[in-house]
Amino acid sequence: MGELAVYPAQGITRVVSIVEKEVAGQVQEFYVLRVLDSEQKILVPVRRARQIGLRPPASPEDIRDLFHTLEEAPFTYDDQTWNRRYRGFIDKIKTGSLVDVAEVVRDLHRLKAYKELSFSERKMLETAQKLLVQELAVSRGTSEESARRSIEEAFAPET
Repeated sequence: MGELAVYPAQGITRVVSIVEKEVAGQVQEFYVLRVLDSEQKILVPVRRARQIGLRPPASPEDIRDLFHTLEEAPFTYDDQTWNRRYRGFIDKIKTGSLVDVAEVVRDLHRLKAYKELSFSERKMLETAQKLLVQELAVSRGTSEESARRSIEEAFAPET
């Protein structure tokens, strides 16, 4: 108990217990997770945890991949409707993959250089950034402010 885990679209959680519950006539074990920055609790079937996307916080290699993704090839504006882009971004966030969330942050950050983001896109960018900042801070053992600065520096133009 007490281990940290990343739950897709919610971010860092702490495993507070494992409980047994009867579901469809069968007793199953569930992880009880508490979302780190709230009192929200999530039940995850132990048997399906990996399939659902529950994973440990980022390793140093994962963090290198995160920054590589943020700094990757230039964004090309493709004129999709905002709601089509939004659905694609939601799907990436739901995977729980650190790299997928980094792609959302990168693409929305670069898109706002071309046009004003819709309200939904701005909220999506805030959510994705929060997920990255929180996981980076926990994985590096630093403050969220330090993690936020590291991510912002990845977007700073080279001088």
